[in-house]
Amino acid sequence: MAVVSTLGACKKSLDLNPTDQLATTTFYKQKSDFDEALAAVYGSLQTEEFSYGMGFRDCLSDNGYAQFNSGSVTSIDQGNLSATIGGYQQSIYDDAYTTIARVNSFLAQLTAYQGADVTDAIRKQYTGEVMFVRAFMYYQLYTIYGDVPLVTQPLTLATQKQPKVPAAQILAQIESDLNYGINNLGTGPYISNYGHACASSAQALLARVLIFAAYQGTGVVDPTIMGQVRDLCKSVLTQYSLDPNYISPFRDATQMTSKEVIFTINFLAPNNTAPWDLYYGDWDACAPYENLVDDYECTDGLPWGTSPLTDKVNNFNNRDPRLGMTIYKGYVDFGNGEVHHPSNPVPTGYGTKKFLEPKNIPYGFSTLSQQDAVIIRAAEVMLMYAEAENELSGPDATVYQLTTAIRARVSMPAYPAGLSQDEMRQRIRHERRVELAFEGLRHFDLERWHIAGQVLNGLNTGIITFNWQDKFYKWPLPQTEIDKSGGILVQNPDYK
Repeated sequence: MAVVSTLGACKKSLDLNPTDQLATTTFYKQKSDFDEALAAVYGSLQTEEFSYGMGFRDCLSDNGYAQFNSGSVTSIDQGNLSATIGGYQQSIYDDAYTTIARVNSFLAQLTAYQGADVTDAIRKQYTGEVMFVRAFMYYQLYTIYGDVPLVTQPLTLATQKQPKVPAAQILAQIESDLNYGINNLGTGPYISNYGHACASSAQALLARVLIFAAYQGTGVVDPTIMGQVRDLCKSVLTQYSLDPNYISPFRDATQMTSKEVIFTINFLAPNNTAPWDLYYGDWDACAPYENLVDDYECTDGLPWGTSPLTDKVNNFNNRDPRLGMTIYKGYVDFGNGEVHHPSNPVPTGYGTKKFLEPKNIPYGFSTLSQQDAVIIRAAEVMLMYAEAENELSGPDATVYQLTTAIRARVSMPAYPAGLSQDEMRQRIRHERRVELAFEGLRHFDLERWHIAGQVLNGLNTGIITFNWQDKFYKWPLPQTEIDKSGGILVQNPDYK
């Protein structure tokens, strides 16, 4: 595992004292230096797989097709997951540990710093924020690879080769980091200090991590862990509410004032932008499957094809409004003449619309897209709360209240009374799919529910054939890391 400096420019493990760059021993001289380093820690989140590539992460599922094999996800879908495939299999691991190294170096420097301009309150704020980022990275590693190295101190040439630890230890570290944030970060909602993790951000991320852990890698629920999820979600929702407009959290002009947003990864034109509009609007690099389009109900709450409102000539008529706000058919059309025709093929007939900015039309290489990546929002927390409550107590009044609110936001009818626990379970899973489409969570859901093979194998995509294997529940570690470790880092068993 490479030793990485806290400053983004220092990338070579052996360049311990580059003559053209600042060393940590000379950089941290005042509070403003820590502010810059904190910005660099947050900047580590801007890589494709953690931010603007969230739609491609959904292409590891039944939601969409990555026609350019972004992150090697199409190859993985076809059963070619290996220790050398690269793409996200390599970059999630590498970029997570690069960020973790930055965090660890930041914390070491903060501990050593004695300047009076960093008060105890500021010190706790800094610590809570970078621990939140470290927990986010370990959450990625925990859910994707399972057993991985646990590194909480800066590495040296003597300690850079680290063995794996059991996934349970990674989970414990995530909980420790996030609980520090819950106890020490600001107590206001995210918009009160937009761009900086707050206590409720840590609570919401911990709920997401624990709802994965609650299914124990088998699909069988641990009620104790699920109870923790419920309680965390209930606490978070005292400070957040659904935005009246479903699409507002994703629009540049309204993100910073949305009471639904709990954590984002931020971009700012002209020097810090992301290819949202180019990738999704012009290239159609994330093409929704017909299977997903068909899963959006008609406005009467009945399935498309069953409902008397079904329009087979124009399948976007009389549909759940989230369909037209999430997906475009053939070309991008926001109305009022805001139209863009992709320059690349539209292989499924559909494209991802959710992340596009109308005012940036026409989309192309020169488009400066500064939309922030919404990582956690209140709708997801409400759905986690509903799921946890249903697993613990069945479809009680709380479950109906939560699901009704999410659907009412887009004028969809409430679910019928008298559903069984399993019927409500399937409704909640449906609701997560359509509400959170292309936000990078569908793959996460199929894995924690342990239904990936059941859902994917035999799926008629019209383009590719899925070849899901149960060993894919845990990915192989990158072979490059195995080779560099000299036998200390051991490959996951199914990939030896």
